[in-house]
Amino acid sequence: MFYTLQGEGAQAGRAAVFCRFAGCNLWSGREQDRASAVCKFCDTDFVGTDGQGGGKFHSADDLAKAIASEHSALVKGMPAGVKPYVVFTGGEPLLQLDEALIAAVHAQGFEVAVETNGTIKAPQGIDWICVSPKFGSELVQITGHELKVVVPQLGQDLDQLGRLDFKHFFVQAMDDPDPVKKRKNLQVAIQTCQDKPRWRLSVQTHKTIGIP
Repeated sequence: MFYTLQGEGAQAGRAAVFCRFAGCNLWSGREQDRASAVCKFCDTDFVGTDGQGGGKFHSADDLAKAIASEHSALVKGMPAGVKPYVVFTGGEPLLQLDEALIAAVHAQGFEVAVETNGTIKAPQGIDWICVSPKFGSELVQITGHELKVVVPQLGQDLDQLGRLDFKHFFVQAMDDPDPVKKRKNLQVAIQTCQDKPRWRLSVQTHKTIGIP
């Protein structure tokens, strides 16, 4: 758990508590398994619970209280009518995020968002659903607030995805340690937005400005 700014998509720049769950159903997180994984391009460390604010929690209330107590100044400092924002991410957060946890976090005064690969149906009560589909997986969550597609992904049909029931449609360049490949991926994303104006460009601004 850590306090930062949302770096991507429609909520970019918004102050947020990130709660990152370990585990994903499309990749183990181990480098030796990457070649055989459904999702081969993940750039996130979601293995283990030893990160900032990490640990195991015995109940939904325990985790919700930990989020609130860790960021009590954020909750108290909100102006009237504005709720603090928590983003559940992973890995794949819907392996663990359920209605009990959503209710417990709502009870602490938070607005609840999730960033999911869309292979698991989202429970009721989430305030903001961002789906980032991975080609080769079955897309189950076909409605939400934000659809964010990493490009290039061979076989990904943006025309079909663009007909789904979402409010915002983004493409985001696949990250790469090779600066030449990274630049080429960005050009693909830019060209996609120019060719298909329904789609907007999402940039990983947190990496640009050097925050988690």
